[in-house]
Amino acid sequence: MGTADVTEETAGGEEKPWGEVTPEAARRLLVAAVEAFAERGYHATTTRDIAGRAGMSPAALYIHYKTKEELLHRISRIGHDKALEILRSAAEGEGGAADRLAAAVRSFVRWHAGHHTTARVVQYELDALGDEHRTEIVELRRQSDAAVRRILNDGVAAGEFDVPDVPGTTLAVLSLCIDVARWFNTEGRRTPDEVGALYADLVLRMVGAQK
Repeated sequence: MGTADVTEETAGGEEKPWGEVTPEAARRLLVAAVEAFAERGYHATTTRDIAGRAGMSPAALYIHYKTKEELLHRISRIGHDKALEILRSAAEGEGGAADRLAAAVRSFVRWHAGHHTTARVVQYELDALGDEHRTEIVELRRQSDAAVRRILNDGVAAGEFDVPDVPGTTLAVLSLCIDVARWFNTEGRRTPDEVGALYADLVLRMVGAQK
Protein backbone atom coordinates (compact mmCIF):
# COMPACT_ATOMS: atom_id res chain seq x y z
CA MET A 1 0.00 0.00 0.00
CA GLY A 2 1.38 3.39 -0.93
CA THR A 3 2.12 6.21 1.46
CA ALA A 4 -1.25 7.88 0.86
CA ASP A 5 -3.09 4.70 1.74
CA VAL A 6 -1.04 4.14 4.88
CA THR A 7 -2.06 7.64 5.91
CA GLU A 8 -5.64 6.73 5.10
CA GLU A 9 -5.54 3.72 7.39
CA THR A 10 -3.80 5.46 10.28
CA ALA A 11 -6.23 8.37 9.96
CA GLY A 12 -8.92 5.91 10.97
CA GLY A 13 -7.24 5.41 14.34
CA GLU A 14 -5.01 2.43 13.63
CA GLU A 15 -1.33 2.68 14.50
CA LYS A 16 -0.44 0.20 11.75
CA PRO A 17 -2.59 -0.79 8.76
CA TRP A 18 -4.00 -4.29 9.28
CA GLY A 19 -2.11 -4.64 12.55
CA GLU A 20 -4.29 -7.64 13.51
CA VAL A 21 -2.69 -9.69 10.71
CA THR A 22 0.43 -11.65 11.64
CA PRO A 23 3.20 -12.48 10.91
CA GLU A 24 4.60 -9.27 9.44
CA ALA A 25 5.08 -10.80 5.98
CA ALA A 26 1.41 -11.80 5.85
CA ARG A 27 0.42 -8.27 6.86
CA ARG A 28 2.61 -6.70 4.15
CA LEU A 29 1.06 -8.95 1.53
CA LEU A 30 -2.44 -8.01 2.66
CA VAL A 31 -1.60 -4.31 2.52
CA ALA A 32 -0.18 -4.78 -0.99
CA ALA A 33 -3.24 -6.76 -2.09
CA VAL A 34 -5.62 -4.00 -0.92
CA GLU A 35 -3.67 -1.44 -2.92
CA ALA A 36 -3.55 -3.64 -6.03
CA PHE A 37 -7.20 -4.72 -5.91
CA ALA A 38 -8.38 -1.11 -5.41
CA GLU A 39 -6.18 0.18 -8.22
CA ARG A 40 -6.57 -2.57 -10.84
CA GLY A 41 -9.52 -4.66 -9.71
CA TYR A 42 -9.34 -8.20 -8.40
CA HIS A 43 -9.40 -10.01 -11.74
CA ALA A 44 -6.72 -7.83 -13.35
CA THR A 45 -4.36 -8.25 -10.40
CA THR A 46 -1.86 -11.13 -10.38
CA THR A 47 -0.11 -12.71 -7.43
CA ARG A 48 3.12 -11.40 -8.95
CA ASP A 49 1.71 -7.84 -8.75
CA ILE A 50 0.90 -8.32 -5.07
CA ALA A 51 4.23 -9.89 -4.16
CA GLY A 52 6.12 -7.18 -6.03
CA ARG A 53 4.33 -4.40 -4.16
CA ALA A 54 5.20 -6.13 -0.90
CA GLY A 55 8.85 -6.45 -1.94
CA MET A 56 8.64 -10.23 -1.92
CA SER A 57 8.84 -13.07 -4.43
CA PRO A 58 5.68 -14.77 -5.76
CA ALA A 59 6.81 -17.96 -4.06
CA ALA A 60 6.88 -16.17 -0.70
CA LEU A 61 3.20 -15.21 -1.10
CA TYR A 62 2.10 -18.85 -1.20
CA ILE A 63 3.69 -19.49 2.18
CA HIS A 64 1.00 -17.29 3.75
CA TYR A 65 -1.91 -17.44 1.27
CA LYS A 66 -2.70 -20.44 -0.89
CA THR A 67 -4.52 -18.40 -3.52
CA LYS A 68 -5.31 -14.84 -4.53
CA GLU A 69 -8.92 -15.53 -3.55
CA GLU A 70 -7.81 -16.44 -0.02
CA LEU A 71 -6.19 -13.01 0.24
CA LEU A 72 -9.41 -11.32 -0.88
CA HIS A 73 -11.41 -13.37 1.61
CA ARG A 74 -9.13 -12.33 4.48
CA ILE A 75 -9.49 -8.66 3.52
CA SER A 76 -13.25 -8.98 3.13
CA ARG A 77 -13.72 -10.86 6.40
CA ILE A 78 -11.79 -8.34 8.47
CA GLY A 79 -13.59 -5.42 6.81
CA HIS A 80 -17.06 -6.90 7.24
CA ASP A 81 -16.35 -7.84 10.85
CA LYS A 82 -15.42 -4.21 11.48
CA ALA A 83 -18.57 -2.95 9.73
CA LEU A 84 -20.75 -5.26 11.82
CA GLU A 85 -18.99 -4.18 15.01
CA ILE A 86 -19.66 -0.51 14.22
CA LEU A 87 -23.35 -1.05 13.47
CA ARG A 88 -24.06 -3.41 16.36
CA SER A 89 -22.34 -1.09 18.81
CA ALA A 90 -24.64 1.73 17.72
CA ALA A 91 -27.77 -0.45 17.68
CA GLU A 92 -27.08 -1.65 21.21
CA GLY A 93 -26.06 1.79 22.49
CA GLU A 94 -27.91 4.14 24.80
CA GLY A 95 -30.46 6.74 23.80
CA GLY A 96 -33.46 6.81 21.55
CA ALA A 97 -33.67 5.45 18.04
CA ALA A 98 -32.69 8.78 16.47
CA ASP A 99 -29.56 8.99 18.60
CA ARG A 100 -28.60 5.42 17.76
CA LEU A 101 -29.28 5.79 14.05
CA ALA A 102 -27.20 8.98 13.91
CA ALA A 103 -24.36 7.23 15.75
CA ALA A 104 -24.53 4.24 13.39
CA VAL A 105 -24.45 6.37 10.25
CA ARG A 106 -21.79 8.74 11.57
CA SER A 107 -19.43 5.90 12.53
CA PHE A 108 -20.13 3.78 9.43
CA VAL A 109 -19.56 6.69 7.06
CA ARG A 110 -16.46 7.83 8.93
CA TRP A 111 -14.94 4.35 8.52
CA HIS A 112 -15.77 4.18 4.81
CA ALA A 113 -14.25 7.63 4.24
CA GLY A 114 -11.21 7.19 6.46
CA HIS A 115 -10.50 3.75 4.97
CA HIS A 116 -11.86 4.35 1.48
CA THR A 117 -9.28 2.25 -0.37
CA THR A 118 -9.87 -0.76 1.85
CA ALA A 119 -13.63 -0.20 1.85
CA ARG A 120 -13.80 -0.20 -1.95
CA VAL A 121 -12.23 -3.65 -2.01
CA VAL A 122 -14.34 -4.93 0.90
CA GLN A 123 -17.64 -3.68 -0.51
CA TYR A 124 -17.24 -4.01 -4.28
CA GLU A 125 -15.29 -7.23 -4.87
CA LEU A 126 -17.80 -9.59 -3.26
CA ASP A 127 -18.57 -11.41 -6.51
CA ALA A 128 -14.92 -12.42 -6.91
CA LEU A 129 -15.11 -14.66 -3.83
CA GLY A 130 -15.66 -18.39 -4.14
CA ASP A 131 -19.07 -19.79 -3.22
CA GLU A 132 -18.17 -20.80 0.35
CA HIS A 133 -16.47 -17.53 1.19
CA ARG A 134 -19.19 -15.47 -0.49
CA THR A 135 -21.85 -17.23 1.57
CA GLU A 136 -19.91 -16.41 4.74
CA ILE A 137 -19.59 -12.72 3.85
CA VAL A 138 -23.23 -12.45 2.75
CA GLU A 139 -24.23 -13.68 6.21
CA LEU A 140 -22.17 -10.90 7.82
CA ARG A 141 -23.86 -8.39 5.54
CA ARG A 142 -27.24 -9.80 6.57
CA GLN A 143 -26.33 -9.22 10.22
CA SER A 144 -25.29 -5.63 9.45
CA ASP A 145 -28.61 -5.11 7.70
CA ALA A 146 -30.41 -6.52 10.77
CA ALA A 147 -28.62 -4.07 13.09
CA VAL A 148 -29.82 -1.05 11.11
CA ARG A 149 -33.29 -2.53 10.63
CA ARG A 150 -33.56 -2.98 14.39
CA ILE A 151 -32.91 0.73 14.97
CA LEU A 152 -35.48 1.71 12.35
CA ASN A 153 -38.09 -0.65 13.78
CA ASP A 154 -37.46 0.78 17.25
CA GLY A 155 -37.91 4.30 15.89
CA VAL A 156 -41.15 3.44 14.14
CA ALA A 157 -42.53 1.69 17.24
CA ALA A 158 -41.64 4.69 19.42
CA GLY A 159 -43.16 7.17 16.98
CA GLU A 160 -39.75 8.76 16.31
CA PHE A 161 -39.59 7.78 12.63
CA ASP A 162 -42.01 7.86 9.71
CA VAL A 163 -40.83 4.86 7.67
CA PRO A 164 -43.48 2.98 5.66
CA ASP A 165 -40.92 0.51 4.24
CA VAL A 166 -38.31 -0.49 6.82
CA PRO A 167 -36.46 -3.12 4.70
CA GLY A 168 -36.22 -0.75 1.72
CA THR A 169 -35.10 2.15 3.90
CA THR A 170 -32.49 -0.06 5.57
CA LEU A 171 -31.04 -0.87 2.15
CA ALA A 172 -31.07 2.81 1.17
CA VAL A 173 -29.27 3.88 4.37
CA LEU A 174 -26.56 1.23 4.03
CA SER A 175 -26.08 1.93 0.31
CA LEU A 176 -25.74 5.65 0.98
CA CYS A 177 -23.06 5.04 3.62
CA ILE A 178 -21.11 2.44 1.63
CA ASP A 179 -20.98 4.61 -1.51
CA VAL A 180 -18.80 7.11 0.35
CA ALA A 181 -15.86 4.77 -0.25
CA ARG A 182 -16.32 5.14 -4.00
CA TRP A 183 -16.01 8.93 -4.17
CA PHE A 184 -14.20 10.07 -1.02
CA ASN A 185 -10.91 11.87 -1.65
CA THR A 186 -8.49 12.79 1.13
CA GLU A 187 -7.71 16.00 -0.78
CA GLY A 188 -11.37 17.02 -0.81
CA ARG A 189 -12.79 19.78 1.32
CA ARG A 190 -14.51 17.52 3.87
CA THR A 191 -12.90 15.28 6.49
CA PRO A 192 -14.26 11.80 7.33
CA ASP A 193 -15.79 13.27 10.52
CA GLU A 194 -17.51 16.03 8.57
CA VAL A 195 -18.92 13.62 5.99
CA GLY A 196 -20.13 11.37 8.82
CA ALA A 197 -21.95 14.27 10.48
CA LEU A 198 -23.49 15.37 7.16
CA TYR A 199 -24.77 11.88 6.35
CA ALA A 200 -26.16 11.35 9.85
CA ASP A 201 -28.23 14.51 9.40
CA LEU A 202 -29.37 13.44 5.91
CA VAL A 203 -30.48 10.01 7.12
CA LEU A 204 -32.42 11.44 10.06
CA ARG A 205 -34.26 13.66 7.58
CA MET A 206 -34.83 10.63 5.33
CA VAL A 207 -36.62 8.74 8.10
CA GLY A 208 -38.62 11.75 9.24
CA ALA A 209 -36.98 11.83 12.67
CA GLN A 210 -38.94 13.95 15.11
CA LYS A 211 -36.81 16.77 16.46
